[in-house]
Amino acid sequence: MATGTRYAGKVVVVTGGGRGIGAGIVRAFESGGRALEQDLAGTLFLQCDVTQEEDMRVLISETIRRFGRLDCVVNNAGYHPPPQWPEETSAQGFRQLLEVNLLGMYTLTKLALPHLRKSQGNIINISSLVGAIGQVQAVPYVATKGAVTAMTKALALDESQYGVRVNCISPGNIWTPLWEELAAATPDPTATIREGILAQPLGRMGQPADVGAAAVFLASEANFCTGTELFVTGGAELGYGCKAIPGTPLEPPTNPS
Repeated sequence: MATGTRYAGKVVVVTGGGRGIGAGIVRAFESGGRALEQDLAGTLFLQCDVTQEEDMRVLISETIRRFGRLDCVVNNAGYHPPPQWPEETSAQGFRQLLEVNLLGMYTLTKLALPHLRKSQGNIINISSLVGAIGQVQAVPYVATKGAVTAMTKALALDESQYGVRVNCISPGNIWTPLWEELAAATPDPTATIREGILAQPLGRMGQPADVGAAAVFLASEANFCTGTELFVTGGAELGYGCKAIPGTPLEPPTNPS
């Protein structure tokens, strides 16, 4: 249950709330950024697998049993595989990623909708900037996140008749344990992290708290927003930048005719 003044008394389900962006979102909905603990007053942690529909049923039913209502669902659980060229990917791996990054959101949303319609609540899907601009060596991941953004818009249309708002947040480079793990798997982790920092005009990576603040805003104050994609990116998508892969043969421009 959210206890901060901006969304006090509301009941929020956050998937993947144990670490990274999800933990930042949980803290933002709780007052004072208190530590995440099993016995934290007003907070219930359930171990669930978003690819298992029965787990999602239990999550919703236990939420209603414990709190009596549901006001917001934040579909955050997801995974970014290590970098892969297209020929290194597999259909099976792609299917598994779809289960986690897209179908898990779909399943939880479908099960939550009857309760959200009663409360005229809202849904926040965590997508990604790369769903809009692409990413090297990440075809399956980018495809799943682009689908999350598209699903958000379709749901917003369907649910507007019930007063349920549906929006998504597309983070850019947010410093999380997953980002750190992916950097550690590269040949030069320090250079990878530096590259991540320099991608933002603001000169830093985001923090999970930045995404959490955006989620609280969408849930509590963005009452005339539905179907929106909120970039939390530090401006990474702005301006020109180096786009060619290092080592690509370069051709000088020719004189215009």
